[in-house]
Amino acid sequence: MNTLFEGDLSDDDKLIYVNSVVMGKLLESSTLVQQAANNTQEQFANSPDLRREIENAIMDALEAHTLMSKQALNSQAIQAGIKDILLNHAKLWEALRSRAGKGWSGQAQAPKHRTGTPGSCHVRTTWGR
Repeated sequence: MNTLFEGDLSDDDKLIYVNSVVMGKLLESSTLVQQAANNTQEQFANSPDLRREIENAIMDALEAHTLMSKQALNSQAIQAGIKDILLNHAKLWEALRSRAGKGWSGQAQAPKHRTGTPGSCHVRTTWGR
């Protein structure tokens, strides 16, 4: 996976993109569902429809993620909704605590600023001191 993509991308970025985003779009394809049901894995892998559907999945993912990202960047309500989902349903806090408890060696870094005032976000790495 590391050799597929270039640039400032984490391993998680790459894995999530392929295993969740592109895979999710491919699972929506009735053509591929039918072909997987009626062919061996080798026959399926050689299907010209698979290449075409992968390309379609990449384009659909780009369109969907661009649209959602633009909306989220322009809406405090959407950002609040994302925060609610992350904290109350996706268990972000628990996942971060688990990572910290396992001796995760990542260093706290200020978020990358694409818009806004540099330095407007603060990262606090210890509490209660």
